Amino acid sequence: MGKMIEKISAAAKGMQTVGTSKNHQVIIDEPAQMGGQDEGANPLGTLLISLAGCENVIANMVAKEIDFDLQGIEFDVKGELDPEGMMGKEGVRPYFQTITVNAQVKTSESEERIKELQEIVDTRCPIFTTLEAANTEMVPNWTKA
Repeated sequence: MGKMIEKISAAAKGMQTVGTSKNHQVIIDEPAQMGGQDEGANPLGTLLISLAGCENVIANMVAKEIDFDLQGIEFDVKGELDPEGMMGKEGVRPYFQTITVNAQVKTSESEERIKELQEIVDTRCPIFTTLEAANTEMVPNWTKA
């Protein structure tokens, strides 16, 4: 298998960005109090949603590989960062310091098998591993729904 290339296009006007990936549009915006039109999630929220989406896709792939009864997953993802980094304060990271992924797994499998699924997913999810490589503390909490 060769390298995979993911490509998007985006047009920005003010605080809003309209991105296109293949035939799908995504609106990224800020709330009105931040100067946006509040027509989409903000960039940080979009990243966290992308993390949940990526983990879900990889979980479904892995579940088939390891014969895991995956009936669904509900994610609650929380990212913590110091906003002073975005504002330019020297010595403060402008990216997430910690991201907690709470996943409620709908399954007939045991907690031990859920942990096995989570560990494999977290080593294969491109977004999870990219965040880890950026020295973001990743805290996965996968439990049975």
